Amino acid sequence: MGPQAASLVLLTLFFACNGVNSSSVQQKIYVELKNTFPCVRLLNATHQIGCQSSISGDTGILHVLETESDLNWVLSSGPNPPYLVLMDAQYFNRSTMMRFRDSMRVAGVVLVIPKSSPPQGFSPHNSCPNQGTGVYSKNYGPELADCNTTVWNPLGDGLSYEDFNFPIFSLHEDNDTDIIRKCYQDHNVGVNNSAPQYPLCAMQLFSHMHAVKDTVTCMRRTDIQSRFSISPEIVCDALTDYNVWASIRPLNNTAKGHLNGEKLVVAATRLDSRSFFWDEAPGAESGVAGFVTLLATVQALRAVTETAPTPNNILFVFFQGEAFDYIGSSRMVYDMKNGKFVIDLDNIHSLIEIGQVALRRDSKLWLHSDPVSRKNSSIESEVKKLVSNMQHAGAGLRFSLDEPGVTQPLPPSSFQRFLREGVIPGVVLADHQSAFNNRYYESLYDNAEYLNVTYPPNLSPEEQLEFVTNTAKDVAEVATLVARSLYIQAGGEKANLPSINADPKMVTQMLYGFLVQPNNSWFRALVAPDVVQKLGPRPLQYYIGVHDKSDPIKTSTRIIQYILANFTGTVTNLSQSQCQHPENLPGESKDLYSYLWVQGPVAPNSTQGEGYCIRAPVRLSRAVSPAFELQDYGSKDYSTWAESRWKRINARIFLVASRDLEMLTLGVGVGVLLVSLLVTYFINAKADVLFSSSREPSSTAY
Repeated sequence: MGPQAASLVLLTLFFACNGVNSSSVQQKIYVELKNTFPCVRLLNATHQIGCQSSISGDTGILHVLETESDLNWVLSSGPNPPYLVLMDAQYFNRSTMMRFRDSMRVAGVVLVIPKSSPPQGFSPHNSCPNQGTGVYSKNYGPELADCNTTVWNPLGDGLSYEDFNFPIFSLHEDNDTDIIRKCYQDHNVGVNNSAPQYPLCAMQLFSHMHAVKDTVTCMRRTDIQSRFSISPEIVCDALTDYNVWASIRPLNNTAKGHLNGEKLVVAATRLDSRSFFWDEAPGAESGVAGFVTLLATVQALRAVTETAPTPNNILFVFFQGEAFDYIGSSRMVYDMKNGKFVIDLDNIHSLIEIGQVALRRDSKLWLHSDPVSRKNSSIESEVKKLVSNMQHAGAGLRFSLDEPGVTQPLPPSSFQRFLREGVIPGVVLADHQSAFNNRYYESLYDNAEYLNVTYPPNLSPEEQLEFVTNTAKDVAEVATLVARSLYIQAGGEKANLPSINADPKMVTQMLYGFLVQPNNSWFRALVAPDVVQKLGPRPLQYYIGVHDKSDPIKTSTRIIQYILANFTGTVTNLSQSQCQHPENLPGESKDLYSYLWVQGPVAPNSTQGEGYCIRAPVRLSRAVSPAFELQDYGSKDYSTWAESRWKRINARIFLVASRDLEMLTLGVGVGVLLVSLLVTYFINAKADVLFSSSREPSSTAY
């Protein structure tokens, strides 16, 4: 074997051994943090918002922000910038974050989410939600546009709509935060207020985003990649999921456009929420209370509509993506307008929308209507009749119904997207007269605890599921009001109203499942086996997200679809295979019904449910903005929100040496490299001498 071959073998063995041990070496250097939630980049027609790190991640010396002096240390007096700041909730506000953004001394921020919410309230959303995409504009009620008369979210500081050039993560108070604080205390706290000595505890955050500038730019780059690249790299995706809808009497899903001779009363609510952080959107008051109310409404109407049907049909709609300029409602209205839905706008008799309803004050709920359309005498008459019907339906309940005493616009609501296309009588039911009662609108603190969905100590999970909270009783009463109102509005007899009552126990089960623990026996019994596999211990989150080929429908949307099917459908005797392909069976129609296989309740001492097939008038429809179908990415009429793609989201801590030691190490390394090169050159130049083998002269005679 020659000298060069021997060298190659030694090098190969060296790198192979290092490859085997590299992961263990990395584990000794870094502590990887789990359960972190990043702020990511979102884009619309004109802006980019959110956060991102550099392509190699951003690193800074860890500093815990607990007092004003800590803030000054980070921004001016600390000797070892840049800093990566670990902060409590009280400092996570617009003022502090803007100071960080304007400083060159901040490499990133990690928010520790407390177990209790900040008492002063916190909303990173705008003070005027969905401004510019509702019905009010310079052409329609200009005096009401842009929250000129009513600021709906006065605590909104707009932080979610700022753009940060450093990463921002959130972290729940758990073992990871203990590890971080211990590392900080051990290494970064100086003695007697002196500067800490190296090595120091540092943190590195990875959240580099691919998309930049706006949706127009990122979609153009994606289109160019798709056209000319063999392996295209998509840089952003439209926010999208599905609306869920159902009707009392089935509607033919293959017949699109106007439905002759039909008038429907529409009951609507929203499914989604958002916060500053990606997929950290509990949405208790902003979304969950509303759609739980509508689900309970559907259940309350089941019996009476079977025994005493209403002349007019009732359509129940759960809109997705409303937090982002009304994605779901604008898409359904677009489809109705263009003959792509089972009804059109002319088929709508009236509309009742359920807004935020779980935080009522002084035992009052409010009926908001549009003052501009009410200038039309026929609309005024219909709205008055609707309000009167609802007040009659609410008689005997533990709250009163009133209209705001001043002229003000509709609150942010899906109803506004319907009014953009024509006048429709309707109201928005809410717990606020003017500004929201919700002090944590579109924030991560809008959670179960805020709605007082809490339980006595020492209850098992199954006992919590069955425990009827006061919030559940309140929401059930609101559902009773809505159910009775819909029944009257659809032409039902008022004499049947006393028999229409929402079930508080069912409401408490839904609140527990949607806000506390989705992996519970009631949810598992109502959904498909594949949905059961996705139920985890963490509460569900209601950020709309983007299309995922491996999981195209959000888990929360699937759960609502299946609960709605159980409340409106009929259990059949079909087998699982027949349930999947019922089109050839006599008496079954996929045009009128969806067929869903449900796991069913699990019997004692069993691991599998007794599955069954439900036939239900429940459907899903795409909730993606028409702007993306029209490829009008700069649209001013429709939502243009998109989410940037990324490759790596990660956070870790480690110890870092001083700059002087790093430079010394680098210098020694360079010196060793130069010496090794010289030695290698010398050996190579003298190889014929060093590696030659002397031979004895041959003594063989010929």
